[in-house]
Parts: sequence; structure tokens; C-alpha cells
Amino acid sequence: MLADPAALLRSVFGFEAFRGVQNQVIDRVLAGRPTLAVMPTGAGKSLCYQLPAVALPGCCVVVSPLIALMHDQLRAARALGIRAASLTSVDADWRETQDRLVAGELDLLYVAPERASGEGFRSLLERSRLNLFAIDEAHCVSEWGHDFRPDYRLLRPLLDAFPDVPRLALTATADAHTRDDILTQLGIPGDGLIISGFDRPNIRYLVQPRDGLRRQLADVLAAEAGPGIIYAPTRAATEQLAEALSAKGRPVLPYHAGLPPEVRAANQAAFLASEEMVMVATVAFGMGIDKPDVRFVVHAGLPKSIESYYQESGRAGRDGDPATATLLWGAEDFMRARQRIAEVEPERQAGERVRITALGALVETARCRRAVLLRHFGENP
Repeated sequence: MLADPAALLRSVFGFEAFRGVQNQVIDRVLAGRPTLAVMPTGAGKSLCYQLPAVALPGCCVVVSPLIALMHDQLRAARALGIRAASLTSVDADWRETQDRLVAGELDLLYVAPERASGEGFRSLLERSRLNLFAIDEAHCVSEWGHDFRPDYRLLRPLLDAFPDVPRLALTATADAHTRDDILTQLGIPGDGLIISGFDRPNIRYLVQPRDGLRRQLADVLAAEAGPGIIYAPTRAATEQLAEALSAKGRPVLPYHAGLPPEVRAANQAAFLASEEMVMVATVAFGMGIDKPDVRFVVHAGLPKSIESYYQESGRAGRDGDPATATLLWGAEDFMRARQRIAEVEPERQAGERVRITALGALVETARCRRAVLLRHFGENP
């Protein structure tokens, strides 16, 4: 007999009630219906596959694009008592994990898209009992998405090889064109689309031209209390800005993929534990990080797209308290972005131009930025 979702919500996850569209998504998944859930950062997307993974017999396979993100989610799941594992290039316990999967001893298995699309992985799954495929960051499947990953396009044959296993695609950021493409690429019918509201009313959006970046950032740190994230455009800039800002008396640390793993882990742990730490990071930082009390996010350069900006700025104020998102931009950002268009595949260049035009509208408008964001995602503010 299927466990009661509300009872599991309390006993396993410690919540008294579902939020937003969580219940609607979970009901579809438990009924075995393919679903695309578009939910803002902080809306509790992971619960939408974790709860069914516990409620149903078998294992949920979670496809996720970043090893660091997978391991953050893995730790969080294990802390709840969920039997979770991953198969990534840095995991040493491959054989044990595969044996546990076949033996029915796993609730969740995290894998990267390039591994999920391989023949060896499919043969492993054929010897296992599955209850769900969860495709996280599903916008990566679309060439119209802001973070296209070709390996995501190879997932469809795997999904179709297991027609009785439901599929759940999840993303925080997808405009109408990208949503339609995700549905098509992953074989999800139109009635499987569930969209949560995009508005984050507790976040105040500020957009300013760059005019003395270090001074502007120092002003933000002086005005904003609590933990914050500053997104810098390069690895070198993260370290330079962290060093300069830490001299102002606030604890500031850098984070980027080029730092030694032990330094990254120590800096992340310090940030999670602190009530005033500021992290200067590249944009990969924050995915899967469970820190609801981030009070401000600053972009020290132009984000990749409106979708990226919405996702990254949305890491502020996940506790519902007031938060601020500040974007500092310069004309040279747009020049570099246009130059980079020539470096992408010809079939993706039109989409890149659309993204740059949308960013230009966001930074140059004299109207409410929140309204521009919401209209971009198809909502009427």
C-alpha cells in the first residue's frame, strides 16, 4: 500500500504542509504521469522527487548536471535518512553502489547526463527496480535554454527504454519557448506542465551602471547585513575582490572551481555556518546550497541571460524575509557578450542574440524590473 504523502512529509522531511505546487506535482508523479515542473529557486523542487522516491518501491534516478550539486543534494538526502548514492567520476564506491541498486537498497541514485545516456548504465537499470526518472535543471535539454548541455539531448532513448517508469523534469527558469522544447525533447505531454508563480515579492531588484566596482561593492556590504553572495565574472576577479573587500572588516571568502577542493569545502562550510559571511564566487556557487537566510546577491557583471539572473538572484531571501538583488553592469559587458556569439554553434546564435536583447531591456528599462522579469516568463505583473 502506498504511504500517505502528508505523513511522509512530516515524518521524513519535517514539514507540516506542502508549499506552492509541490502537492500537485507529487500527486502526478505518484499517479505515474510524466510531468514538467517549473518552480522558482527555493520553492522545494527536490522534495517533488525525494518524497515519491521514499513512498514508492524501487529507486529514483536523478539526472543532475554538476558533481558539486549532486554531492550537496546527496548529503542533504542522507541527513534525512534517505538511502542515497551517486555514480560520478569522483566516487570510489562504484561497485558497492551498483550492487545496492540491483539489491533494492537505494531510494535515490544521482548521475550526470553523460553517464545516464551510456549503454552500460541502461543495462544496470534493466537489472534494477525503478520508480522514477527525475531530470533536474531540465532547461539544459533545450538549445533555447540558458545553459544548454548536449548530453541532456541523449536522455530520451533511456527514458523511452523504460516506458512504465514515470519521468519528472524540473527547472527554476524556463520561458515559454524553452518550456515547449523541454516537453518535446523529454516526451512529456502538454497537460503535464505545472508552473508555479515566478514572483519573489520579498526580493528588491536594483540595477545600476558600474562606476567604481570596488567602491560600489563596499557600499553594498556597508548597507546590507547578513550573509551575501557576490557573483564575479572570472576566477581571478573572485580572489581579487574577496581580498579587497575583506580589508573593509567584513568576513569575505572566494569560491571557484580552480581552488583546491579542501579550500572550496572549507569556504563553503564557513559560509553555511555564518550569519554575516560574504562569498565572492563564480556562478556555479549556490546550486544546491541550502542556505535560506542569504540577504543579498550582487552580480558584478552581466549575467548570461535573464533566466540565469533570475535563478542566481533567487538564492537570496529563500526564508521569505526581505532581501536585495543588485546588478552592476557596463556597456563593455554587452560588447563581450556579442563577440562571444561567434564562438557558439550557428544553430544557437539566434537564441543567444535573443538573450542579449532581453538583458538589454532589463538593464535599460525605466519601468519596474520585477515586471520585466515576470513578463519574460509569461506572467502579467
